[in-house]
This record gives sequence, C-alpha cells and structure tokens, in this order.
Amino acid sequence: MGYSVSAARRAASRQGVLDAHRIVVKVGSSSLTTAAGGLDADRVDALVDVLAKSRGGGEHEVVLVSSGAIAAGLAPLGLRRRPKDLARQQAAASVGQGLLVARYTASFARYGVRVGQVLLTSDDMSRRAHHRNASRTLDKLLAMGALPVVNENDTVATDEIRFGDNDRLAALVAHLVRADLLVLLSDVDGVYDGDPSRPGTSRIAEVRTPADLDHVEIGSTGKAGVGTGGMVTKVEAARIAAAAGIPVVLTSAVHAADALAGRDTGTYFHATGRRSADRLLWLQHASTPQGALVLDDGAVRAVVERRTSLLPAGIAAVEGDFTAGDPVELRDSAGRAVARGLVNFDAKEIPQLIGRSTHDLARELGPAYEREVVHRDDLVLLNP
Repeated sequence: MGYSVSAARRAASRQGVLDAHRIVVKVGSSSLTTAAGGLDADRVDALVDVLAKSRGGGEHEVVLVSSGAIAAGLAPLGLRRRPKDLARQQAAASVGQGLLVARYTASFARYGVRVGQVLLTSDDMSRRAHHRNASRTLDKLLAMGALPVVNENDTVATDEIRFGDNDRLAALVAHLVRADLLVLLSDVDGVYDGDPSRPGTSRIAEVRTPADLDHVEIGSTGKAGVGTGGMVTKVEAARIAAAAGIPVVLTSAVHAADALAGRDTGTYFHATGRRSADRLLWLQHASTPQGALVLDDGAVRAVVERRTSLLPAGIAAVEGDFTAGDPVELRDSAGRAVARGLVNFDAKEIPQLIGRSTHDLARELGPAYEREVVHRDDLVLLNP
C-alpha cells in the first residue's frame, strides 16, 4: 500500500503536484470559521497567504472553491448552530456569502490580487448554455489575472445545499477549468487506515487505485460541526477527479503550503482515468433526476451497448413531472437505472410518443417531433 513506502519515495511520487499549472483548491467551512459561526480572519488570511504566494510570478493559476457562506452567516443572524430548515440555511447563506467574499477581497488585496465571485448550481453545469457560460466566465477571469472564488449558490439551491460541503463541486470545477491538480483542504490531515484518534492507525500517503481503500472504513463526520461534509465526501470527490485524469491532494488547511509544494503531506490520489466531456461528468455526479423513462429491452441494448440516442420507439413508460432540458433516469424493465440524460420533451408530451417512429410523429405532429427523446451527446451511462 502507498502508506508503507518511504517518505522520500512518497515525495518523489507527487510529480503531478510539481508539474501542475492550473490548480483548484477547495477549503471547508471548518477551516475558515469558528465553531459558533462567523469568519476567523486569521484563518482566512493564512490561507490567502499560501495561495497568493503560490500564484507569485504567474507560475500557477488558482481557482478557490470555498465553503463557509452558511457558517459565516450564523453569528450575524444570532444563530447558535447550523439550522436544519432550508429557509434559515438560505438566509444564513445570503448574509454569509457577502461577508465571505468581502473578507477574501480584502485579504487578497494585500497582494494586489483581484477576486471574482462565481456562484454555481448543478443545473448551471448540466444545461448546455449555462455550462458554456460558466466555463467562459472562469476562463476569462483567469486570463485577466483574477482569482475566481467559487461556491454553490446556496441562497437559491434546494437539493444542492446538501451537496457534500462543496467537495464534489470542487472535483467537477477542476474538470470544468481543465485543472492539473485538485487540493482538498479541511480540518483532517489525510485518509487513515482506521480511526485517527486510536493508537496504531497510519496515514495513507498514496492511493493509486480505488482498490487501495477497500480495506478502509471511511468516517462520515467532521470535527467542527459547521460544515456538512466529512471524509466520505472528500474521498468521493477525490475519486471523481482522479477518474477524470486529475491528481488530488487531500490534507488539512494548515498543511496547504506543503501540499502545493509537493511535500509528503495528506493523502495523494494518483490520476486513474482520462478526461471526459465536462457536462457529462456533471450530469453523472451532480444532477438530480426529475423523472424517469422506462425502456424496452431493445432500447436498453441500443443505449448501453451501441451508445445510441434514445428514440420514442424504445420507450415503454414515463414517470415523474419534468420539462424539456431536465435530467431524467433511463431505466430497464426491472427498474434499474442504466443511464441519465437531458430530455428533449416535457413529461406530458411523451405518452403520445411512446413506441412510435420519429418519421410517423413528424408526419402527424410536425417536424419538431422528428428528433431523439434523449440525444447521445446529452446522455451518460451509469456503471458502464
């Protein structure tokens, strides 16, 4: 296993860190705020010191994915702990996001670095036009020398507000901006082969394949209590990024400088796959299906084995209430989800299309109906 090799070998194996030019850094709420809520200015400044120095001389481009909006809004609103109801979470996010960006703006200004705020939801990334806009904005900010600070748009999000404390968001943003490295910072200094509080456990320095963690029981909670993520979401995010060709360092915020310098800190996830289409990665890992289409056996084979589009003739049933452009699951006759895609018709339109050819539909209903229900470019297989 990676955790049994020498420190010198471990450091040498992190060439992906040393070669990285564009880096996405994610920091969790617990690394920026107090347990009672409210920003810790010293912690924010310490992180900014590391990131600003890393950018020095144009050697690195940095995108910061920052949690902390809800936590930062707790104390100003007189909330003692993170609320459970969505309305108060969104109120805290509304107050806290402004405070968070203002603090980053002031702190980075010490180094003459401009900050640009980018708020995203999964819907922004899975819909084609929104995705292009997000990509262009981030690229332009970097090209103009600004440092993007990305967060989920918690003030309007619903399911997204429970999205894993931005860990998965960071992995998907890293893919979106074609990053060379993802660094996940929190209050945990790496993945351990057991409970870190117990004697005899060891830090896992390297993960070369997902199988390296098969023997490890991953904890699910953080220590500070102001965020929503735990080690489970961090490892999941690391696996998503690594499978998309992006190496990952998972460590604590206090070791950020060592992580960016390629030193032996935290857990290093080697890249295990290749980059795929950005929107498909978001569709698979970030979207919430609004309904389902049940396919006949022939359509399942066509979609899964031949990677074709889904035509009306292959649909056996429709479930849910969705509109054109929404993500939906594609299920086989046993109810197993085999794919996910963006549908081209409203749910109420599809019953009249079921089992019919596009030629017949075009002749009866007009040329707008001579098209796929889900195009193969807007479709991703699940567990292919």
